[in-house]
Amino acid sequence: MNDTTAGQQHPIGIYLKVWILLFVLSTLSYLVDWFQVQGYLRWTLILIFMFLKAGFIISIFMHLSWERLSLKYTLGLPIIAIGVLITLMTIEGDYTYLTRFTYFDR
Repeated sequence: MNDTTAGQQHPIGIYLKVWILLFVLSTLSYLVDWFQVQGYLRWTLILIFMFLKAGFIISIFMHLSWERLSLKYTLGLPIIAIGVLITLMTIEGDYTYLTRFTYFDR
């Protein structure tokens, strides 16, 4: 096998940096529980840390950052569409729940 058919090599330093960053984000996620943060702030922080970790894993360890833009759109746009639809369903569900209190409250 010659050098032209060998796979592209990525520097190991980037993998170590991302691994350390994932460790830091996991520690921060754990500290949210340690300091007993409650309410919307708790879930917001946990979700932010979770999405950041998932993004780093997908982009670096699954090599998505080195892929073509069409593949990124193929994987990313459905996830964004699902997120928008879940948000719309949540808003509609809250509206229905609050409307029931308004009209059926005795």
